[in-house]
Amino acid sequence: MMLSAPAYHLKRQARLLSREAKIPLHRALDRIAAQEGFASWSLLAAKLSETAPASRLFAQLTPGDLVLVGARPGHGKTLMSLELAVEAMKSGHRSVFFTLEYTQRDVLERLRAIGVEPARFDRLFEFDTSDAISAGYIVRVLGSAPRGTLAVIDYLQLLDQKRENPGLMDQVRTLKAFARDSGVILVFISQIDRSYDPAKKPVPDISDVRLPNPLDLSLFDKACFLNEGEIRFQAA
Repeated sequence: MMLSAPAYHLKRQARLLSREAKIPLHRALDRIAAQEGFASWSLLAAKLSETAPASRLFAQLTPGDLVLVGARPGHGKTLMSLELAVEAMKSGHRSVFFTLEYTQRDVLERLRAIGVEPARFDRLFEFDTSDAISAGYIVRVLGSAPRGTLAVIDYLQLLDQKRENPGLMDQVRTLKAFARDSGVILVFISQIDRSYDPAKKPVPDISDVRLPNPLDLSLFDKACFLNEGEIRFQAA
């Protein structure tokens, strides 16, 4: 299937169209899909999903993994993380999206942006926008989650933004131990440091993760980095 631009750029065009035309994102996506010869974005996304990077990455995950998904703003890290959640649900597992950034409407629109109608996974997908999100909170919420549940944490650097929360290193260690014992897969969306220069390196890597506070990145089992539509997987 040949598109006029990578799917990443088409999604960006849709977001711009949504703002400029003051229409919902899913309508903007459908307009972009029509320009590519598809009746709707969901049909275009379904075609893309046949060889989707998220499907390949999910196939490499095992229960108990800690996964880092990093990119600069607007380069697809949230969509990639949601795509991993969808892959988990396709396999019959639960998914939870913890966010301190997005509203429920934002998350539902982004699911539609990847061709997923949220109602299809109504009993498998949950989102949590509590201001209390931290390692301890996540462990409590997922305490009885079945093995293989995939949870997205949006995002890593916000976990210790409140002074009353433990340091970032302590929280990730807590989540590492919890994931190992419970078999839950934890996907952390991560910021990339401003010093990253795409002219020198086309895709960021583990050394480019923004760390406002100390963190041993070897706690993560796998990592995925994105930039300008290019995606690279690596062992963290």
